[in-house]
Order: sequence, then C-alpha cells, then structure tokens
Amino acid sequence: MTSHPRTIVLAAGGTGGHVYPASALASEMKARGWRVVLVTDSRGGTVGGMEHIETFHVRAGGVAGKRLVGLLRSIPELAVGTLQAWFMLRRLNPDVVVGVGGYASVPTMLAATQVKCRTAIHEQNAVLGRANRLMAGRVDAIATSYATSKSIPEDAKDRVVHTGMPVRPEIAAASDCAYPAIANDNEVSLFVMGGSQGASILSDVVPAAVRRISPALRARLRVAQQCRQEDIQRVRAAYEDVDVAADLKVFFDDVPDRLATAHLLIGRSGASSVSEALAIGRPAILVPYPHAVDDHQSANAYAVAAAGAGWVMDQTMFTPENLSSRLEELFESSRVLNAVAKCAKNTGRIDAAARLADMVQQIVSDSGDLKVSREGEAAA
Repeated sequence: MTSHPRTIVLAAGGTGGHVYPASALASEMKARGWRVVLVTDSRGGTVGGMEHIETFHVRAGGVAGKRLVGLLRSIPELAVGTLQAWFMLRRLNPDVVVGVGGYASVPTMLAATQVKCRTAIHEQNAVLGRANRLMAGRVDAIATSYATSKSIPEDAKDRVVHTGMPVRPEIAAASDCAYPAIANDNEVSLFVMGGSQGASILSDVVPAAVRRISPALRARLRVAQQCRQEDIQRVRAAYEDVDVAADLKVFFDDVPDRLATAHLLIGRSGASSVSEALAIGRPAILVPYPHAVDDHQSANAYAVAAAGAGWVMDQTMFTPENLSSRLEELFESSRVLNAVAKCAKNTGRIDAAARLADMVQQIVSDSGDLKVSREGEAAA
C-alpha cells in the first residue's frame, strides 16, 4: 500500500508580510516530505516564492479600520469565503491548518475549526493581529515571533510557543556574513528601506540629514535607498548636491546582499524587514509607521530596542537635525555599532522555520505539551 504524504494547509493574507513567513514554512515542510497547500485571497500566491505552491483562492472581507458600512459589506464576503474554505478542506482532508495572519486567513481558519482540523496560528508582530486575535481562542497552538507578545487572550497563553519569525532562505544564507569592519578611512554603508511602497518621510529626512553631517563623513558614505517613484528624482538631486554616492530604487530585489554589506539600516518596523535585519545581524534605526493597525510597528521597534539590537526614532522625532546627530555619533563609534550588530544577530532566529515546523508536527502527533521553546529569548 502506498502511503500518502501528510498535508499542511497554510492560510495567509496576500501581502508580503504574511506570505514570506508562509513561504519559509512551506519550504521547510516540503523538505520534510509534506504536501503543502496555500489558501489566500486574490492577491496571494504570486510573491514570496509561493508561485509553485498548490494554491486555492477564497473570498475574504477585511475588518481592520473599517467603518460600519465597510464592515457590513465585509460580512457576506467572509461568509462566502468560509463556505468555500469548508468545501475545500473537506476535499483536501489536511492533517493541520496553519494561519499566518491577514484578513484573508480568517475564512480558512474558521472553516478549519468547523471541520475539526488540527490548527495553529503564527504571529509576525509583537502584538497579536486582529485576524489572529479572532482565532487565538480556537486553535491548538499560537506561535510568536517575539518572546513577549501583546494582546494574547488570557485563556490562550498556555498554548503560546515562541518560534521566532521565519525568514526567506536567501536571508538565512546571508546570515553567515560577518558585520563589515569600520575603519577611519573606509566606506560606510547606509541602507534605507521603506517597506514595499517606500516611505516619503525617509525620502524627506535622510538626504537632509546627510547634508548636515561632516564633509569627512559624507565623503565616506554610500547610500542605498528605497524610494517611491515620484520621489526618486528629488532624492537623487539632493544626494548629488552634496556629492554622496546613492543607489536609489523603487524596489530592491537583492535585499539580502544589501543588508549583508550595510553598516546601518534605517527603515520602518514592519515584521519582515525587522526580522531580516535581525537574522543577518545589522543595527537598525527604526521609525514606526504611526498609523499601523494596533500600532504594531511601535511594538516591534521597542522590542528590538529592548534587546539592544537597534534604536527607535518616533516619527515626531525623526528630523534631519536629530538623525544627523545620531549618524555622526554612530559612524564615529565602531564599538557601539559592532556591539549592537552582535545583539541583533543574537536576537534574530534563522532557525525559526524549523522551530515552527517542529511545533506543527507536535500538534499533529498530539504529543502533549508544546516544548519547542518557552525559554525567554530577547525578541524575534
């Protein structure tokens, strides 16, 4: 008799922040001989290395930040999506369903609890997202990227396992790169990453801060910066005006290489960018997006700062004057940058996908207490 491989269904929102960890877990489970199926909305399945994964799409309705009319419109979408997912799960008969957040994960996770599948969720941020919060009381296990996560229901805390944030294989490979040495006469590399759409405030503040630093430091500085398309020309002109070499792009497809050669990262504090900087071990100045749902970017940034792996500059304090002073201090103190890089590397978890896969297999085997990791690591 031929034995069929076990099946895991991954329920993910369609953005990169949800798909990237799903992709890392998918790779790990496939390597262990599992059949992997992705369920997402119409946006998912085309980013993050999931193009070759068996994929199903269901209807979904978002709820975060919507007014009453928007919520009422979302309910029928959610109901239809849940019914679609219910029929799909009945056909697939998976061994486990794992949600990685985003409103598009909700229909599949609701259906999974109704057909009595083993279930788990993974939270990428330091505060439980609303989709995962909805499911926290219904699933068998809750995996977290941070040792301490906010908004976990009291009655679900005994099912929490700290696995860390799964990162792409390319990031894991780059984690072997040592922090580049800083000497008085060599180049210093600044990587400015604004998220998938860039961030205009970074385009406003960083070039203006660079203008204020000493001519000697400017002569050594090399900048790689993600910008919105509409900002690139003015940012390029600003750097050219002070003779600073700058590579500007709307999207960098070589982020692992950029991080590996960077002495310092400046960026938002979304889950993916933070986890990638930590995995490679690069110091970061984080500027949380102040309008993020549940202010989760601030939670991420302050968790990194508490681990000694970076610094937080709230957007109200992120000015050319403040940033230029910080850049001067840091690039004149290689000892500080090296120490923070070491903390970042110690904080990041390149084995998070394997730890999450271990947790999933424990759920399926029903081996009792979840023991992947409950020790108090510092952060992601």
